[in-house]
Amino acid sequence: MSKNHIIGNAIPNLPWEDRPKGSSAPVWRHSNNPVIGRNPAPGVARIFNSAVAPWEGRYVGIFRGDAVNGRPCLYLGFSGDGLIWDIDPDRIRFQDEKGRPYQPSYAYDPRLVKIGESYYIVWCTDFKGASLGLARTDDFKTFTRLENPLLPFNRNGVLFPRKIGGKYYMLSRPSDGGHTPFGDVFVSESPDLTYWGRHRHVMSKGGDGWWQNLKIGAGAVPIETREGWLLFYHGATQTCSGYVYSMGAAILDSDEPSRVKYRCGDFLLTPETWYEERGFVPNVVFPCAALADAPTGRIAIYYGCADTYVGVAYTDIETVTAYIKTRSETIDGDQDTGRI
Repeated sequence: MSKNHIIGNAIPNLPWEDRPKGSSAPVWRHSNNPVIGRNPAPGVARIFNSAVAPWEGRYVGIFRGDAVNGRPCLYLGFSGDGLIWDIDPDRIRFQDEKGRPYQPSYAYDPRLVKIGESYYIVWCTDFKGASLGLARTDDFKTFTRLENPLLPFNRNGVLFPRKIGGKYYMLSRPSDGGHTPFGDVFVSESPDLTYWGRHRHVMSKGGDGWWQNLKIGAGAVPIETREGWLLFYHGATQTCSGYVYSMGAAILDSDEPSRVKYRCGDFLLTPETWYEERGFVPNVVFPCAALADAPTGRIAIYYGCADTYVGVAYTDIETVTAYIKTRSETIDGDQDTGRI
């Protein structure tokens, strides 16, 4: 496999630490995790499951923050190095396409992606039940909500960072009012970010690894590589003491993202440290962003920890691709795209 096969731009100031000596892990944690702790801003008890993107030589974050009344909202933050954050204590104010206030009643688990010259946020919102909200910003000052892309119930909406065959693509996980049924990932396409259709099945829960036998969900915005779309996702299992969320990875076809080329049967990261095992919801590793530097092949992954903190982990494209391919497994249903 050739080196540096990420298709994309350089991120010269990408957060990075080399893999610890003696470690063979495909993904390794930042040595000073968590990078965002409890009570990170006035009136905000916890920040986790949040999205990060490069912005004008620094970084911008769209953060899930649980306010001190317990309601989840979206907050804005900036950082020079991607590790130390200045977070606005006032929640993001949304407007509709005519400039009128249009606040969600709640908002959580955002993803952030640049497509063309605009940035798009997808999050879980209230639309007569948990569904997906969608907004656009060009300057991180004005946030315009667009039409909700899909019917309830749905979670874990993740847009691809460019059009494929002239269409926008978005991953999601259909669900219901609870947190366990319908554990598979689907993909939908749109000509205009308003009308969505041609829904296709992508990945099933289950497989030989019990870590993802309850449900799975798309995590970070897919990274384009010469092998295909690298997708970090979460998988959950149920134990006698509750759910455990871990991080896995798959590679999807570049032109037909409903087709899984490789899917790692082993998790890449699972709760092991105090900040992943102990918190508001214990035993959670939940990836929501991954930044990739094309010239070096380095990747920094942002993930929620125990629904309380934000952690960072690292890998490089050669290491993680080799790990996925050598441990790839075929899971029943993955190749059943649901075509008519």
